[in-house]
Amino acid sequence: MQKKTKQLIFILALGLFICLGFLDLKAKELNVEYQKRESAKILDRNGDLFFLKRNSEGYFSQYLTETPQELKGLVLEQEDHWFFWHFGLNPVSMLKNLISNIGLSKRSSSSTLTQQTAKILLKNENQRTFKNKIKEIFYVLALEIRFSKEEILLMYLNSAYLGNNLQGFETASQAYFKKTAGLLTKEETSLLLASLSSPSSQNPLTLKNTENTPSQKEIYQNFLEYTSQKPETLELNEFPEVTSFTLDKVLNEKIREIIYRNLENLSLKKAKNGAAVVLLLPENEILALIGSPQPFSFEEGMQINMAPVKRAAGSTIKPFIYLKAFEKGLRPYTLIDDKEYKYYTEFGFPFYPKNYDNKYRGLVSAHYALSNSINVVALKALEFVGVKEFSDFLTKTLKLQTTQKIESYQLGIALGSLETSLLELSRIFSIFPNEGVLKNLKIAQNEKNTEQKVANKEFIALVNKILSDRKTSQDQFSYQSPLNLPFSNYGLKTGTSQNYKDSWVVGYTSDFLVAVWVGNANNTKTEGLSGQEGAGLIWSEIMELMFTSKYNQKREFDFSLIKEFQDNNSIEFGLENDNFEKLKNLFIK
Repeated sequence: MQKKTKQLIFILALGLFICLGFLDLKAKELNVEYQKRESAKILDRNGDLFFLKRNSEGYFSQYLTETPQELKGLVLEQEDHWFFWHFGLNPVSMLKNLISNIGLSKRSSSSTLTQQTAKILLKNENQRTFKNKIKEIFYVLALEIRFSKEEILLMYLNSAYLGNNLQGFETASQAYFKKTAGLLTKEETSLLLASLSSPSSQNPLTLKNTENTPSQKEIYQNFLEYTSQKPETLELNEFPEVTSFTLDKVLNEKIREIIYRNLENLSLKKAKNGAAVVLLLPENEILALIGSPQPFSFEEGMQINMAPVKRAAGSTIKPFIYLKAFEKGLRPYTLIDDKEYKYYTEFGFPFYPKNYDNKYRGLVSAHYALSNSINVVALKALEFVGVKEFSDFLTKTLKLQTTQKIESYQLGIALGSLETSLLELSRIFSIFPNEGVLKNLKIAQNEKNTEQKVANKEFIALVNKILSDRKTSQDQFSYQSPLNLPFSNYGLKTGTSQNYKDSWVVGYTSDFLVAVWVGNANNTKTEGLSGQEGAGLIWSEIMELMFTSKYNQKREFDFSLIKEFQDNNSIEFGLENDNFEKLKNLFIK
């Protein structure tokens, strides 16, 4: 008899062990599903949360790491008063549900929080079959054996659906009220709790606000701002696999506000959209990437990321023309006749290129022409380089991406017809502050740079010397220009496309580069908005912000390879061993 008793005890113990092992396995299954449902966090360079990606269910889910006490009390009061006293199953509630199911009563009782957690993680919310209910009982017991009550409560708070693709109380708190769940008022928490029974129709966006909660408009605005922070509508849709960015979240927010505020004024000139790119040099790390001043707005064009959109680049290409011309022997002091020239289109029609102000200035130096963005002289410089050679430089060396094949632009390149994007323009412009080295744009923290030397330092220095000379440019841009900053040691180039559709400025120091575009996403023209008057206003504010930031290391441009030449009463500059007179009159016959 004693032997049989021992055998029975052994069998029961073995059965209990197997049962506990089985339940533990089921608890692990639920925990894997729970962990999987947390949204991937996209962090900025400082480790701050930039935005959330949707999880496997298509929801945004930002998990709490501990349970706020006030939220805990209100949730237990409404959902499961006896949570800490039962073992996942409330006998009284189960009896009420049984009586209701057999038709003896119309009153049923809600599930326990453990049951609700299991139901959510098993994806059984809408499939209330008898089989599923029995299955849930095993998972409920598994959760109770494996996890503490506090852990189960936290799992529930992070898994509950609260409407509008928002999973969990922390996510909903951030989206609806722009605050963490631990800082919610009792009224705000009550609005979230009301969502549990019917998330689609009773969430804070649809429920009437009480006197102590934010207005419906405020809740809606907070919700839009939060749920816009996803790759589908943000500028970062170009980089979907990145989880840790080189971006600075606070800097991005400040720059977005600068663009938005200036566009309110520029709208009088019929400019509605703007974009900006800020690079940290010399590694070309993207510090800021703003493709729209209001990506969450439903206004026309606001949800379009304009940073990668190709537009006519205007005169921003001219520094590259002069760079290649300097390599072939042209110098900043070389004189070129700014006058009317006759050319023919590919269809045999004559055309006479004009300058921005429709004036001709006679003999001017290349330095003066680039400083003041003279079209005709840039065209003569392009002829000097050769359209084929320059086109190869853009496409084969710089790997510039354009809308059309580069050969289709011909001499129109010098007149601003070439189309490229703000991102592309930022990338190729970085060769000037990076002393002739071309690097890819870096947005992932662990991304490695590719680099290629595309020009010698001395020719880069000649371009930098011109683009950083704000005095010579006064003829075209005046002393009161927003391009004249209360700082030194920076270079810039403006651009305006035909019919004033696009306004550009790209500027840089040795530490950072700022590129800005202003125009309309629907490609309609502005009301006479030049690069200086449009993008220039935004660019100057961003540059001032950068000059006073931690990113300004005050590195100087290297002009050590440049030589000064005395010419009458002025000083010109070129390179050592230059034949000054010969190169000065290179174009004079």
